[in-house]
Amino acid sequence: MDFLQLAAARQSDRAYDMNRVVEPEKLERVLEAARLAPSACNAQPWRFVVVTDAGLAQRVGRATAGLGMNKFAKDAPVHILVVEESANITSMLGTKIKHKYFPLIDIGIAAAHIVLAAESEGLGSCILGWFDEPEIKKLTGIPASKRLLLDITIGYPAKGKRKKSRKGRDKVIALNHYSH
Repeated sequence: MDFLQLAAARQSDRAYDMNRVVEPEKLERVLEAARLAPSACNAQPWRFVVVTDAGLAQRVGRATAGLGMNKFAKDAPVHILVVEESANITSMLGTKIKHKYFPLIDIGIAAAHIVLAAESEGLGSCILGWFDEPEIKKLTGIPASKRLLLDITIGYPAKGKRKKSRKGRDKVIALNHYSH
C-alpha cells in the first residue's frame, strides 16, 4: 500500500480481538520503525517499554482506564509505553534558544512511526495520554523520576474501519501565507 493509503487507513482502534496474539516478528518491525524515527540533533529522547505479558498488559490497561476513559485498554494485548529520556546537549540548547521543547516533538514523531508501522502490519493501535502514571510506573519498574508520556495500545482490531472525518484542505492548508 502506498503511504497516502496507509495514512488514510490508520485510525485509533478502541476494541481488540482478544483471540489473536500479535506475532513477535510484526511487533519487532513496529519497534524498529520507532527506533529509526528522526529526532532533533539525533537526541533519541525515548525509551519504549513493551508490555506483552497478558496479565501485566491487563493491569496496565486497567491503570490506563479512568473516569470512563480508555476502558478498552485492558483488552489490548500489547502496550508500548513511551518514556521520555534525557535529550542531548544540542537538543536542549535548541530548546532553550528556540523556546520549543524538542523531546516532545521527537516523541510525537516516534509515536506516529509506531502507529503507521502497526497499520502496515495489519494491526490496530491507539495513542493514549490519559492514565495513572504512578501505577503504570510501579507495575513496569519505570523509575519515578522519569516521565511516562504515552501508552500506545497495539492489537488486531475487533471492528472494521470507520469513515475518517477530517477538516477540508482549505481549513488546514495555506499556500505561501497564513490565511483563515
